[in-house]
Amino acid sequence: MEPNYLTNRMMRMNSSPFFKKAATLTLLTGLLMGLVSLAPRSGPLATRLNVVLIVADDLGWADLGCYGNTFNETPALDRLARRGTRFTQAYATCPVCSPSRASLMTGRLPATLDLTDWLPGRKQQTGVSPGDKLRMPDTRQQLPLEATTLAEVLQKAGYATGLFGKWHLGGAAFFPEKQGFDVAAGKPHGGSPLHYFYPYRNGTQQSADLTPTGQPGEYLTDRLTDEAVNFMAENQDKPFFVYLAHHAVHIPIQAKPVLIEKYRRKLGSRPAQAPYNPEYAALLESLDQSVGRVMTTLDSLGLTGRTLVLFTSDNGGLSVKEGPLTPATSNAPLREGKGYVYEGGIRVPLLAYLPGQTGRTSEAVVWGADFYPTLLNLLGLKMPNPAEVEGTDVSAVFRGKAPGPRTLFWHYPHYANQGSRPAGAIREGDFKLIEQFEDRTLELYNLRTDPGEHHNLASTQPRRVQALHQKLKKWRERINARMPTPLPG
Repeated sequence: MEPNYLTNRMMRMNSSPFFKKAATLTLLTGLLMGLVSLAPRSGPLATRLNVVLIVADDLGWADLGCYGNTFNETPALDRLARRGTRFTQAYATCPVCSPSRASLMTGRLPATLDLTDWLPGRKQQTGVSPGDKLRMPDTRQQLPLEATTLAEVLQKAGYATGLFGKWHLGGAAFFPEKQGFDVAAGKPHGGSPLHYFYPYRNGTQQSADLTPTGQPGEYLTDRLTDEAVNFMAENQDKPFFVYLAHHAVHIPIQAKPVLIEKYRRKLGSRPAQAPYNPEYAALLESLDQSVGRVMTTLDSLGLTGRTLVLFTSDNGGLSVKEGPLTPATSNAPLREGKGYVYEGGIRVPLLAYLPGQTGRTSEAVVWGADFYPTLLNLLGLKMPNPAEVEGTDVSAVFRGKAPGPRTLFWHYPHYANQGSRPAGAIREGDFKLIEQFEDRTLELYNLRTDPGEHHNLASTQPRRVQALHQKLKKWRERINARMPTPLPG
């Protein structure tokens, strides 16, 4: 990494047009149009807004051009940011995939669902490893069928529902078709893609539904996009919910050779390492092209004016060595990455396209658990289980209103494959407290002035530390969160 990379990136981001406010007239016009077009709809199904939720896997907060990246090329996502709202302080509810995806679907938090690690999790996979000081708690091995998903609510409201890509919330008895999806393409829905190229095979394993119908030369990101846009076209005369859950940019990093060569030429004489990773940039460009195809399809079908489009990631980018061509990326100026409760592991990109709104940047603090109540509100649908939902309806923020105060909690009582230790965290206002469970040390950061979490303020603000720590502990006690336990010796 270049010595002044952090400073240069912050300077680029501060001067980026995406960080500047749009003209007052444009904002007011967009707001008025948005308020009209997003009023709750209780009329005929044909007038209901469609929903397209696109989730990338392991995409870092700083990977997109609209977030300040100058090496990766993401024109479609940058265009989506210009057409909608770009959030600068959006979070995943967990630094790894399965728990955060469960939150997206249910509006509930991982610790409440008792699903706090990727499935099956390191404990199930390897047990106690050398150097562990704590025994990790068990984690539920699936999203329970009794949990009400966003897809189930929309399906009952008359929506056509389709999942294309990664589910990773349980085996066959808990597949998406049992959780509210009419169709689901891309089985098996595991944590990693078997292979990005046809025949989508890893050893003796192959995709049960993509391999038999695939073609030589086919690429996984393109195939999942084909399935999604075909579903949209087939259901254009009624409301639909598309969950396009890409495996990209998760390892193994396998990209199209022509794109890899493009970025190798762009790299020039610089060393091929994060954040200048030609293979990763090529993998990301295919993901960007997918988003472009989705938006083009909506435009061609005449559905853009009545479709909500959300794009985000399930956790931060992979910033450590974990297989060939890794570290995949750098989350700088944020600290660490996937697997950590530092900002690089939990802060994610979030782009929201809502009809009638353009060119807005929001500093509102939002997270994945908010999707469920927010979308239902925007669609004019009642939550069937409001007492269970822990996310907040932030539809006012999506419409351009000022954000309200938030307190967010993270609970990750596991050792991650990326090298992190069991920890918890709380963010209230600009301050974030991290508790390391091994030795109970506490870290305090002011994210407004120190988003990179370089300056631990715990020793200089003991009262704030104590207050935040008490709130974190009481929250864990209230939801009966599972904690790691000391290992003998």
